[in-house]
Amino acid sequence: MKTIYLAGGCFWGTQKFFDQFDGVIRTEVGYANGPETSPSYKDVCGNSGHAETVRIDYDEARISLTKLLEYYFMVIDPVSVNRQGHDTGIQYRTGIYYTEEEQQEEIRAEYSRQEKAAGKTFAVEVQPLRYFFPAEEYHQKYLDKNPGGYCHIPPKYFQLGESSGK
Repeated sequence: MKTIYLAGGCFWGTQKFFDQFDGVIRTEVGYANGPETSPSYKDVCGNSGHAETVRIDYDEARISLTKLLEYYFMVIDPVSVNRQGHDTGIQYRTGIYYTEEEQQEEIRAEYSRQEKAAGKTFAVEVQPLRYFFPAEEYHQKYLDKNPGGYCHIPPKYFQLGESSGK
């Protein structure tokens, strides 16, 4: 099993989006790459410096990191700075945070491919994971618990996994 951390704006939709894919074993929303102090949601909304991030544990024999990143770029605006959809602030920045150095090559290759295809310079951070603090329980699987909740990801993207067999 491998793990990657993806910040893609509001973590509610990002988690729901990745939960649908075969090979994704577990997801958890939390706060990443801010100060080393565990923040509350209120702290994060008050510019603590953390990014709303989804931890994704995946079986690399069933889904590759490259495929996860292809999906990731499908649902973010990679040129936007500190904003996704109607959400603005540093906590909504985009980022790919890795824990294994060998993931860097695959990340950089897909990032470059996506950036070249878009013909624009991306604002997505690519960094080693410094800190990750799980979010409060009420944020975990939030859109499953609150189906009418706001999300910057269009609902049609939550059904892609049906065609992939999950």
